[in-house]
Amino acid sequence: MKSFMIVAGAMCVAALAGCAASGKPSGKMEDVLEATAAVIAVDPVQRLITVRPEGGEPIDLEASESIKNLDQVKVGDEVALTYTEALAWQVRPAGQGGPGVSTGEEVATAPPGAKPSLTAKQSLKLTASITAIDLEKGTVTLTGPQGNSRTFKARDPGNLKKVKVGDLVDIVYTQAVALGVRPMKK
Repeated sequence: MKSFMIVAGAMCVAALAGCAASGKPSGKMEDVLEATAAVIAVDPVQRLITVRPEGGEPIDLEASESIKNLDQVKVGDEVALTYTEALAWQVRPAGQGGPGVSTGEEVATAPPGAKPSLTAKQSLKLTASITAIDLEKGTVTLTGPQGNSRTFKARDPGNLKKVKVGDLVDIVYTQAVALGVRPMKK
C-alpha cells in the first residue's frame, strides 16, 4: 500500500502541477497494451493452448477451469489480449469526507457456446488529504488514510495555488485485462 501511495501521489502531483484550468484539478492517465497470437495447437485434456505471436516463438498457455468453452478453440484461431492500466484523480474541497481506501474486483467469462473469453478488472480507490503546501519550495504533502505522509515536488509550482491544505485527493488506480479467442480467419 505504501508503494501505491508513492506512485499514485507522484502522478497526482504531476496532475496538480500541470492543470491549467481554474478550479480543482482532475485528470486521467492510461496505458493500453494489445497483443495477438495465432493458435497453433490445442490439447483439451491437458487444457493447453499453444500460440505463436507474430514473429515470435510458440508459447504454451494453460487454461484454468474458469475458462469455459475450451472445446471451441481451434487451430488457426486468434488469441487477443488487452491490458489496461489507468490512474484517475480528482481534488475536492475539504469537508467532503476524509481519507480512506477501498477496492473492487470484477470478473466475467464467455457465455455457453461462445469462444472462450475472460475479462478481469481490479481497482483501488485511495483518498488522501493535502496536509501541507510549500509554494516557495513548490511541494505538496499528501497524507493517506493510515497517516502515512509523503511530500512531492510539483512540475509547475504555480498551479499549487489552486489547492488548499485540507483538500482531498481521490485517486483511482485500475488494472484490467481482456483475453479472448477470435474465430479462424477465412
